[in-house]
Amino acid sequence: MAIEIERKFLVRNDDWRKLVTKTKQIHQGYLASDDRLSVRVRTVDDQRALLTIKSSKAALSRSEFEYPIPLDDAAQLLAQCQGHPIEKIRHVVPWHGLEWEIDLFSGANDGLVVAEIELQSVDQQVELPGWIGEEVTGQDRYSNNGLSVHPFTLWSAGQTGPES
Repeated sequence: MAIEIERKFLVRNDDWRKLVTKTKQIHQGYLASDDRLSVRVRTVDDQRALLTIKSSKAALSRSEFEYPIPLDDAAQLLAQCQGHPIEKIRHVVPWHGLEWEIDLFSGANDGLVVAEIELQSVDQQVELPGWIGEEVTGQDRYSNNGLSVHPFTLWSAGQTGPES
């Protein structure tokens, strides 16, 4: 069984940009989602496609199974997805031996910038770069699934989205 251990943060400034080593365009959508699991389809740079099954929301870790699928299948599945599509450019930023992923959202989530770091264990210590802001790990409104249901551009002024 594959386990994903991840922390998520808002990004406070653009200082990370000069450290980017890789960039990729991601389009994804959710075929199904409930309290137990979610099923996602994703394309990366219009070159490869993945089907992912994740267990229910958890603060730091959860089961994750990911499988490559044909691009044509992904295109058909994306057309069947529920909610708003997730569109983002993911930038990879190395920092103190780890790789941060900085997601710049567009489309229905335009303006949102989130940093994620995958860990080896739930108690792994991480030195946070100065461009990291508030931690939002475990807050459903910042999950891609949550953003597909209630996009960032629909959050009203002063509201940070639906309650976690």
